[in-house]
This record gives sequence, C-alpha cells and structure tokens, in this order.
Amino acid sequence: MRSILITGCNRGLGFGLVKSLVRSNNPPEKIFATCRDVDKAAELTALAKEAKTIHVIEIDLRNSDEHPKLVKEVADHVGNAGLNVLFNNAGTSTKFARLPLVKEQQLTENFIINTVAPILLAKAFLPLLKQAAANHPNKQGMSIEKAAIINMSSTLGSITSNDAGGFYPYRCSKAALNAATKSMSLDLKNDNILVIAMHPGWVKTDMGGSNAPLDVETSTRDMLNTLESLTERHTGAFFQHDGRTLPW
Repeated sequence: MRSILITGCNRGLGFGLVKSLVRSNNPPEKIFATCRDVDKAAELTALAKEAKTIHVIEIDLRNSDEHPKLVKEVADHVGNAGLNVLFNNAGTSTKFARLPLVKEQQLTENFIINTVAPILLAKAFLPLLKQAAANHPNKQGMSIEKAAIINMSSTLGSITSNDAGGFYPYRCSKAALNAATKSMSLDLKNDNILVIAMHPGWVKTDMGGSNAPLDVETSTRDMLNTLESLTERHTGAFFQHDGRTLPW
C-alpha cells in the first residue's frame, strides 16, 4: 500500500503499528498517525523525525467537526492517488463494569470513541478510499494495496464468545463497531473497498495490562501479516491478529 492513516498512535498498538510499518520490508510511502495530544506522544514524534514517511496529526477524533480538516490534510499529501487504508485503532475501555456499577458517562464515552468516531471517519474518508480503489491498476478484487477500512475490535465485542458478562461499556461499543463493520463491507463491496474487524489479542498495553500474554511487537507484526493476505473473500469478517476467523 502507498498510504495508510492510523488513529490513536501516541502509544500502545497504534504506535506499535507505525513502528512495524516503518521497519517492514516494503513500508508505505505515507503513514498518517493521529494523536490527541502531540506533547504526550514523544516517541511518535521522535520516530517521525527519523522516518520522513510519517506525518503526525494532532486531532481529537471525538470532535467530528474536525474530521473534514483531517481529510483535507491527508488529501493534500496523497493527491489523486487517494488513501489506501483507514485503520480505526483509537479506542477506550471502562474495565470491570458490572451491571450494578455501570454509569451513563462510561457508556456514552465508550460509544463515542469506539463506535461513533470510526463510523464518521469512514464516512469522511470515503471519497479518498474510493479514489484509491478506482486508481488501482487491478480493477477486480480487494486488498489493502487497493483500499481498505480496518476497524480495531476485540473478542469482548463478540456476542457468541461472551461467557463472563460485565464490561458493558466496552463490550457494547465493540459489538456495535462489529455491526458497523459488517454493514460497511456490504455498502462498499461494489467500490472494491475491503472492510474487516480485527482483534489484536490480549496485549501488554495500558489498556491490556501487564498480565497480557502478547507484546505489542508480536501483535502488530501478526496483524500486518494477516492484512497483507486478505482478499475480497475476507471482506466483512472478524479476524484475530494471527488470521483466525472469530465469531460475531
């Protein structure tokens, strides 16, 4: 792929994805990495100084009024080539929220960040994604080299796999994102835009905690390997980092 935009890159999986892409054998020509506060993204900005392919963009994605400005900034860089990949990685989690303790603010915050923002970003970037798909030399099929939307989900958003309850804000927001992913895959099928949901695994991040079995490097490497293997046969599916298909 020539270009990719990844949200939530100040730390954790977002920053890990940027690092893995820069160090890959065939890195994208343009990597757009968003963060809410550049002052809190020291590692990202330092990496951007080393790798001129990285463009750091400060934006609060909760404010949809800022989305057009983000699209314009990306468009100014990619030109007529369009944007190949939108990776909706930014997310938040309210942990251990059992029913008697769950709060309206927790639910609202999780839905805005985990569900509403990715949907509205997909809407905002649709013209650039369609442009990338239309300009690809291969007019048939789907791939991340052509155009794709990747929504970072979680097995906690799987209704089938829920055998423990709780986590209401996070579970519900990710289940809703999964539903949106499926709808996007159908709506954008004729545009040859690949759309999938991705579970990164239980990873050692601020969100995943220190007891998680996976490190960021392993998870991001696996995810990128999986993404490179996807075709039109995979659009509308829910994948684990290592390529295993997960139940909705």
